[in-house]
Amino acid sequence: MARKLLRRALAATIALLTTVATGLVGHSAPAVAATPFKVLAFYNGTWDAAHIDFDKEARDWFPKAGAQNGFTWEATTDWSRLSASGLAGYQVIMFLDDGPPAERRAAFQTYVQNGGGFLGFHVSAFTTDANSWSWYYNTFLGSGNFVSNTWGPTAETLKIEDRNHPSTAGLPATIQSSVSEWYSWSNDLRQNPNIDILASLDPSTFPVGSDPNQQWRSGYYPLMWTNKNYKMLYANFGHNGMNYETNTRTSSTFESAQQNQWLIQGLLWLGGQTTTTPPPTGTIDPAAWYSVINKNSGKCVDAKGAGTVSGTAIQQYTCNASTAQQYQFATTSGGYVRINNRGNAAQALDVTDVSTADNAKIQTWTYGGGNNQQWQPVAETGGYYHLVNRNSGKCLDVPAASTADGVQLVQYTCNGTAAQSFRLQ
Repeated sequence: MARKLLRRALAATIALLTTVATGLVGHSAPAVAATPFKVLAFYNGTWDAAHIDFDKEARDWFPKAGAQNGFTWEATTDWSRLSASGLAGYQVIMFLDDGPPAERRAAFQTYVQNGGGFLGFHVSAFTTDANSWSWYYNTFLGSGNFVSNTWGPTAETLKIEDRNHPSTAGLPATIQSSVSEWYSWSNDLRQNPNIDILASLDPSTFPVGSDPNQQWRSGYYPLMWTNKNYKMLYANFGHNGMNYETNTRTSSTFESAQQNQWLIQGLLWLGGQTTTTPPPTGTIDPAAWYSVINKNSGKCVDAKGAGTVSGTAIQQYTCNASTAQQYQFATTSGGYVRINNRGNAAQALDVTDVSTADNAKIQTWTYGGGNNQQWQPVAETGGYYHLVNRNSGKCLDVPAASTADGVQLVQYTCNGTAAQSFRLQ
């Protein structure tokens, strides 16, 4: 939080899901590194509980994401490694919660000027004295001084400004962010010809912030961008929601599947990688019925007891081609679908109690247009997809990666594991 800173984010033809003529928005398969590359993240982890918690979460999430996407990731608080010898062999470096100390600045500048990749988060751009390192704050980042922040942390609708950049490939015109505090800057990045703004706050998302005294109600606020002269990305997010009294996390920087897609695709671009698996080219017929098969267990999404009434648990079960295991992906809007069960097409997959929490159970319920009843299919590699709930931004998940019959499905923070991957048959 900025005030504290001033004080000291049927076996049949496999049907592949992407673009539907009836309006389903397609999503490119995430790029997978052709050759493994290495990422080194620097952080301090000593001030502001929300930033410390983001560091902790990043140290858990990025290694798993790297294992899924062909890069290795490590973190360090030893800024002395920010040197020619310390960075040898690393294709990308990150700043999670700060910028480098003065004696390491020259080494950083040399690294990026020689083509090294960089991804900075949130407070890595924070300063009230941009002229103390003008090259970094005014030239490289382009942002200048911190001006204001929103409070408390909120999830917002982001407008993708440049949909042709490798980091934004396959993203729709707007995406939902994860929860964060947001910063504004003294420099207007739109006036800098070297800056390519990738995403900004969509006008529909105002007001931003829950505290009326620290809200943005209008204006233009860039949140992700790149400097065309370097291989770099900056992301304004990276501040988890926190209960400061109990020092417990109330949100996750990695709960938005589309924001995560931008992160992974951006990292692969920074690492010099390209997509090895082409996007799916098939379509989904919104009138057809599909078996939905989990990658980890090989079992089918199933309406328990072949139930056809509201409240029927959705579980995984050995595939048997029954109507309880057949689903229709009917287009709603904005790239989302309602997933109807064949036993009763008025019943759709539903997150219980309109919950946004991890491990909220999945059931069927009479479709009423709620966001908790709408899902976005996001393409992975090999014909698999994760299904992202419109209300929570979380993924359909087999809890604990179980392979047992009868396990009720839940929603869970998207994490790229096989327990969240499904193919349609």
